[in-house]
Amino acid sequence: QVQLVESGGGLVQAGGSLRLSCAASRRTLYGMGWFRQAPGKEREFVAAINWSGGSTNYADSVKGRFTISRDNAKNTVYLQMTSLKPEDTAIYYCAAGSRATMNDEPNEYPYWGQGTQVTVSS
Repeated sequence: QVQLVESGGGLVQAGGSLRLSCAASRRTLYGMGWFRQAPGKEREFVAAINWSGGSTNYADSVKGRFTISRDNAKNTVYLQMTSLKPEDTAIYYCAAGSRATMNDEPNEYPYWGQGTQVTVSS
């Protein structure tokens, strides 16, 4: 079992930046991902990273604005978000996979955090 705790969410104006963190309860050399869910919408993929941090993948909607990274020594994954838009408003969830590779499908992630709210005002 892996427990994940997200932090770093909040209220920010459009064009601003936030950095989300996801701390794992133990060392996990698995692929990790960030997903988000806006009110009335399905959970959607945001970004993913493989076990080493050497490979990353992004949703088209955030490419060039968001950066996922990880520090395996700290058991932590980050999501740096810049040039935020009101449509980025959502609850952001961190997820840990069960394989070393990254994935953009929620069903491939057995472990999830409780989520952190990100609100971008116009």
